[in-house]
Amino acid sequence: MRLFEAIIDANHRAVEGDQSAGLHPTDFQSEFPIVALTCIDVRLNALLPEVLGVPKEQFIWLRNAGNIITGPLSSTMRSLALACVVKGGKEIAIIGHTDCQVGKTTTAELIDRFRALGIERHLLPANINEFFGMFSSERANVIKAVDNVRHSPLIGPTIPVHGLLVDIETGKVEWLVNGYQTLDLMGARLNEVAPSVGHALDTLKSLTDFEIGGIKFPEMKIGETVSMAEDWLSGKVRELGSKPAEAGTAEQAATPPKIPVLRATVASWQREKQREKPGTPPKLPLPQPLRPKLRFNKGAK
Repeated sequence: MRLFEAIIDANHRAVEGDQSAGLHPTDFQSEFPIVALTCIDVRLNALLPEVLGVPKEQFIWLRNAGNIITGPLSSTMRSLALACVVKGGKEIAIIGHTDCQVGKTTTAELIDRFRALGIERHLLPANINEFFGMFSSERANVIKAVDNVRHSPLIGPTIPVHGLLVDIETGKVEWLVNGYQTLDLMGARLNEVAPSVGHALDTLKSLTDFEIGGIKFPEMKIGETVSMAEDWLSGKVRELGSKPAEAGTAEQAATPPKIPVLRATVASWQREKQREKPGTPPKLPLPQPLRPKLRFNKGAK
């Protein structure tokens, strides 16, 4: 039996009148301390952590109005994360309670109460419900808060996150979200996905060395193939430039005819450029001189 299983069992037996019911904290030393987020309602002061059977020194108690978590990176999430990282919290519990006054307050009532304190509507956020995290169901609020914690990048994936609801009159604890089941479900899904991933990797590996029609294609990367082709072509070009061409050889027959012609043309152009004096403008052909046609007056002398 794990810690919160024992907590719920002992709490229910105690509420039913079992005088011997109680938690044995010494059996769960490796699962302490626990981090709890509750409402600020003062009626909880007499209930927690006694109704859980948890020693006070093992109960890291965080509180805000309505035990609300507005998002995975909210300021409350910052406190929960530091409680685990700095104070060593092993498990998290979001604990709501019945008859929550925050949940019973409507938006219109909230605006009127702020106005009574001298705070007009235009000074409040545009979306009051979203900003203050107003809710109408204590159970739904706890479940939403647990979901935000579970999906927060600030909380380790191996930390159980539970959702509880305390009856403000009797002290009975209702287990709304079993954090152990969530972790077990996540682990089962990972176990299902792992064989599929392994099969996919094996399939991809088999494609690196296969045969088609008796021709075996070796395991080789595309970049290596291109590099080998470039090296072969560079070697052939160097051979053509260093060896004199011999008529009738197999090498000359395999050589593209344009390569030596191109090399010769480039070489002759370079020699011609060396013979020219630097800075000498090119010689331009002069046009033929123009000879104007003369007109004579053929009149009488």
